[in-house]
Amino acid sequence: MFRRRPLMRAAVVGGTAYHVGKKVQQSRAQTADQNAQIDDLQQQQQQAPAAPAAAAPDGLADQLAKLKSLLDSGALTQSEYEAAKAKVIQDG
Repeated sequence: MFRRRPLMRAAVVGGTAYHVGKKVQQSRAQTADQNAQIDDLQQQQQQAPAAPAAAAPDGLADQLAKLKSLLDSGALTQSEYEAAKAKVIQDG
């Protein structure tokens, strides 16, 4: 009967150590995931200023295409089209 207590005590200590170790490992994994997410967000923010500058020519091309379609449909005269085109190019 006296032999049971040391075995039980060892089982409790071992089980507790296992669960504590598991929690520490989960905590480290969660911290690593958070750090990876932060790094990804920082990289996206650093790349963000370059993206609008690259998108501007597409916006300019889209505006010119819209003006051309308005000219082709007859909504704009040739002189109105030229004036609008010059304004879009100057503002772009």
